[in-house]
Amino acid sequence: MRIDIISVLPELLESPLSHSIMKRAQAKGLLEVHLHPLRSYSTLKHGQVDDYQFGGGAGMVMMLEPIVNCIESLQAQVQYDEIIYLTPDGETLNQKMANSLSMKGNLLLLCGHYKGIDQRIRDHFITKEISIGDYVLSGGELGAAVLVDAIGRLLPGVLNDETSALFDSFQDNLLAPPVYTRPVDFRGWKVPDILLSGDHKKIEDWRHQQAVERTQARRPDLL
Repeated sequence: MRIDIISVLPELLESPLSHSIMKRAQAKGLLEVHLHPLRSYSTLKHGQVDDYQFGGGAGMVMMLEPIVNCIESLQAQVQYDEIIYLTPDGETLNQKMANSLSMKGNLLLLCGHYKGIDQRIRDHFITKEISIGDYVLSGGELGAAVLVDAIGRLLPGVLNDETSALFDSFQDNLLAPPVYTRPVDFRGWKVPDILLSGDHKKIEDWRHQQAVERTQARRPDLL
């Protein structure tokens, strides 16, 4: 998979994408991530990419031309399955969406800034708009990092145990059950006996029941 990211501040993405599982995915050649500094596509002095809103109002708007220049330059090289805008008023990211996007070949992400981007970009180029939650960040870079991580870890061969992702929270509209490791007894806090029984059917049933109970208590909207 290839993911291109257009950003005013690409430096914000360098660390999240160069460590841990994302580093492994790229080192294995399973994921390519390319950062594109938007200011490089500006034709104005000092690489200006924002301007005042028509009609007045507080806050600046990301300009049309630099974004168009960047998108069209990339489209001349890559055919994208989706051009995604990271914005608070987009569709909320969930596991089903991450699963679907992980099946794509090439994605282009546009990180918003200021009061957002000129609406004409959204009308003519963007195919999908995604939010990572009902709150506002300083820019779309952190949202892009979250999206890349959520997608990248699902690519075949990225995780050491590929079945691990199948049992993550939200994969079946349930939160994950509690997990335990050694020691069996710590300060009198013991691992449930069922997990030590060796009876895989009973363990599977116990985990499912725990997942249902946890979901009912914490996220009943998922059921």
